[in-house]
Amino acid sequence: MENLINYFETIPSLHRSLILVGGITFFWLLEGVLPLYKFEYKKWKHAVPNLFFTGTTIIINFALAFLLLKSADWVKANDFGIINWLPEMPLVLYVFLGVFFLDFFGAYLAHFVEHKVNVLWKVHLVHHTDHKVDATTANRHHPLESIIRFAFTLFGVFIVGTPIAIVMLYQSLSLIATQFTHANIKLPRKVDTVLSYFLVSPDMHKVHHHYVLPYTDSNYGNIFSVWDRLLGTFMKLDRDKLIYGVDVFPHEAENSSITNLLKQPFQKYRNATKLDAKEN
Repeated sequence: MENLINYFETIPSLHRSLILVGGITFFWLLEGVLPLYKFEYKKWKHAVPNLFFTGTTIIINFALAFLLLKSADWVKANDFGIINWLPEMPLVLYVFLGVFFLDFFGAYLAHFVEHKVNVLWKVHLVHHTDHKVDATTANRHHPLESIIRFAFTLFGVFIVGTPIAIVMLYQSLSLIATQFTHANIKLPRKVDTVLSYFLVSPDMHKVHHHYVLPYTDSNYGNIFSVWDRLLGTFMKLDRDKLIYGVDVFPHEAENSSITNLLKQPFQKYRNATKLDAKEN
């Protein structure tokens, strides 16, 4: 564990890039072997806007990375934050709790708030208006959302008290997890169900991408599914009934245009349709 922590404490930017590119490549290829849906689309054309927004996310996170480093160094030097206030524990538990709580503040809480605050929901819409959810959808975030997500992660670093090694480990695991859960892959139903008791599984997360409420407002987790289960936001929907997108933004061509997607947060708010979950 010490070697792992030492590695992530000084992980080179090249290695972080390889995790991103390697993950997308791996799940892209796996989608061809174990597809959940046989989409009738030009995969590369579909990927263009998603990869564009992946690029803007990388740029923003790189530009603001010094804030994470300064914050992580400060909490470490001042012994500040949840995991530093707990009794002394084995390193493996310390690291696990750091990642576990960062997943709440940096992913679950950020995601939950984006769905509950209208102005933030309009920013987050860019992610939901993909009609063909696959591995490239994972980092399809408007630049404004990248800043919002970064702010929540920074807040999490202060509250949790994570040193930079745990922050880097968390971000790497988070990246792979989101690529895995968005990938257009089909796991055996029982395997997916068992996995979802602790980790977010592909079927579990794709319920969140169903086009209408209340399913859109469920399953906010990124790495750990327990946050949804503990906080009452966990929902099930048979994967054969899934329809991707958002009901009030139904035009796939518009939702595939980088220009339109950049403008999406500034459009007038549209009230979503809400179905009775029992009907599905």
